[in-house]
Amino acid sequence: MDPDRWYFYGLIALVGAGAVSFLALLFVPAPYGRHERPGFGPSLPTRLAWVIQELPAPLLFAIVFLRGEHALRPVPLVLLFLWELHYLQRTFVYPLRMRVGAGHVPLTTVALAILFNVTNASLNAYAITHGALRHVESWFTDPRFAIGVALFLFGWAVNLQSDTILRNLRKPGETGYKIPRGGFFRFVSCPNYLGEIIEWCGWALATWTFAGAAFAFFTIANLLPRALSHHRWYREKFPDYPRERKAIIPGVL
Repeated sequence: MDPDRWYFYGLIALVGAGAVSFLALLFVPAPYGRHERPGFGPSLPTRLAWVIQELPAPLLFAIVFLRGEHALRPVPLVLLFLWELHYLQRTFVYPLRMRVGAGHVPLTTVALAILFNVTNASLNAYAITHGALRHVESWFTDPRFAIGVALFLFGWAVNLQSDTILRNLRKPGETGYKIPRGGFFRFVSCPNYLGEIIEWCGWALATWTFAGAAFAFFTIANLLPRALSHHRWYREKFPDYPRERKAIIPGVL
């Protein structure tokens, strides 16, 4: 298949999958983490599942990226750095530091995550380095690039801080859940998801590609319903849960 046609159909598939996921997750939370429950078939330990499902994102992105005719130009290299900054941490550091106890992730969830990461990484790498030159050196001075990179790094920092707060809630040997406090938890129940949404909206702006926009849409479609589920769960489990907190957008939702 012609690469540009493959790119077009891949974008349609990614946006369509995001729309379907959004509608499904509004009613049925993905069965892992605090929403883990039986009835979804075989599963893998959470750490192993996380590494397996996330690995295609940094690996395949780099492979497709380096095969592109514009791979060694300055702007694409900066975008490569941003992508790998997120996904190397997400694939290797995050799962090794998480405290998951005996948690498991269904194989179906892992398989869907792999399919998404293979498609998404390929599309975004292709959009940056293949075909017509999209990101010349003058893009460094474009407000879309500057604002997009700033948003990406801000979202990455919020995500990282929020994950650290969640990880430190439990002392070694402890199980169960507690009310997280500090950082952006002062405003929302899921600042880790808010940070990731900000990241990929920044990526969409900095790259100014259809693939970047499709990724931002998919991220919102998946994390917004999960944030709403987490928010309901917190309120049901903890009678003293802060009433002023929203689910994912401070002061709004």
